[in-house]
Amino acid sequence: MSEPAQVSSFPLPPLQFVNWYTDENIERGRAPSPPKPVLDSYTMFGVHLQTDDVIIRPLESQGIRRLYPQNYDNKRELKKLNHSILVNFLDLLDILIRCPDTSKREEKQDDIKLLFIHMHHLINEYRPYQARDTLRVMLEVQKRQRLETAERFQKHLDKVRELLHNTLSSLPETADLDSNLIVPEENMDTTEAHKAECQDCYRLDKLMCNIIDAI
Repeated sequence: MSEPAQVSSFPLPPLQFVNWYTDENIERGRAPSPPKPVLDSYTMFGVHLQTDDVIIRPLESQGIRRLYPQNYDNKRELKKLNHSILVNFLDLLDILIRCPDTSKREEKQDDIKLLFIHMHHLINEYRPYQARDTLRVMLEVQKRQRLETAERFQKHLDKVRELLHNTLSSLPETADLDSNLIVPEENMDTTEAHKAECQDCYRLDKLMCNIIDAI
């Protein structure tokens, strides 16, 4: 039996890497191995990060100048940043039209980049709230499904109880059943006589059969 083909360990483009995970490749052991877990540090979007870093790092720890105060309202600051990005973008268009070769173009690009970094940072601060609300919605959906299942079960249980009640109510009384099972005494004698007649007939039939067999 031939050994399964091994996939080369050189890095693949993301889409091409995903295409290797077909049902056939997984059954034959041809799918690439999962990446090894990161133990100390890693690079994401060109930024060197440590595994023990906080999920949402402060701007100062990243060497970025803060544009809003320490105590702030996220919604208000996001609106201000959105307005500032729009204004700076219009300023950049004006610079590109009037004097594209000046240093103001690069300065305006840096300003827009800084504004986007701040907006991205404020949006990331909403991630814990988003995760909490997502979990809350999932629990509410599960609760609603369980309540609906319990309600359907209760309806079926009520129908079964009603069916049993109707069935029991349609049965005759117990005294009537006992009286129907009692055989009258006059019928007892008739029954015994009928048994005796059947036994006599059986003896006669057997005697006739023996006579026929002897002929």
